[in-house]
Amino acid sequence: MEQEFVRGSVTTPVGLVPRISTKLEWRDRWGTFKVRWAFGRMHYTVEPGLYAAGEPTPESPILVTANYKLSFDCLRASLDGIAAWVLVLDTKGINVWCAAGKGTFGTEELAGRVESSGLAAVVSHRRLILPQLAGPGVAAHTVKKLCGFRVVYGPIRAADIKAFVDAGFKATPRMRLKTFDTRERTVLIPVELVDALKTSLWVLPVVLLIGGLGAGGSFRENLLSHGFFGVTGILTAILAGAVLTPILLPWLPGRAFSVKGLIVGVVAATVLAGMRIHWQPQSSGFLELAAWLLIVPAAAAYMAMNFTGASTYTSLSGVRKEMRVAVPLQIGAAVAGVALWLGSRFLA
Repeated sequence: MEQEFVRGSVTTPVGLVPRISTKLEWRDRWGTFKVRWAFGRMHYTVEPGLYAAGEPTPESPILVTANYKLSFDCLRASLDGIAAWVLVLDTKGINVWCAAGKGTFGTEELAGRVESSGLAAVVSHRRLILPQLAGPGVAAHTVKKLCGFRVVYGPIRAADIKAFVDAGFKATPRMRLKTFDTRERTVLIPVELVDALKTSLWVLPVVLLIGGLGAGGSFRENLLSHGFFGVTGILTAILAGAVLTPILLPWLPGRAFSVKGLIVGVVAATVLAGMRIHWQPQSSGFLELAAWLLIVPAAAAYMAMNFTGASTYTSLSGVRKEMRVAVPLQIGAAVAGVALWLGSRFLA
């Protein structure tokens, strides 16, 4: 397929190898913006195979990455002024870290891609530089046995590649440290936010309709009061779980993400109830307020757990243990909340 980042080719013993641009253009940045907001994320891919950056020679380093274009773009943008070979694995459009965990950035794919690209005839050395986060999916000794190439783990961040190569392929402790600062957490919010809003597309109309159908006034009056309050409750839960919890993560007490989300959800639900009492005291029934004091924290705690897979301080076993305890409690609270809300609309 035609790839807009290709700029000519390099002649090698195995034929022409596409040369890639190390400058990101507006369409690359637009593509990044879209996938950050979950548009076309699973189809944002690069053709697997061997590429050249600059004017690489047989002695130039070989950098391995995933065929998720966002990962590929991060790497090539860091190669300005560096002559290197770039080997792109078929990770099914998944980033390096997640692909390593899923097995698509794995030993067999790496060894097979080395063989299919004819890499042994292109370079004079036998060294592959892999991202450090690829480690869980690759057995280095097996790669050496299968294709004769030795695996060297490079820095976590592509921006450190030049310093790593200049230092004789040695990483400093800082290069090995995976951070999860506010910016890194915030950039993940749009994907989770869009997913939550997609789910709410069918929930919100139902909540609005049920809010309007109950007793206590005309359909229009109920819709504007109880229906819109219910919609506000759902949106508050999304704000608390998918936006505020990731931003405030390090400062929230507790280790479990569900607990952190629960704390933010309780605060958000309390503020919501307080605003309801202040602005519409005549419509503030006990059952309705109690319902949303259950629903909002439960939903926020559930959404907060989505960030366990992106964080640097959770483990698979720990997440499974947390889910076994938290999910039943979240479901129970949400069901109780929905029951109270329906009771407030039709029985009170």
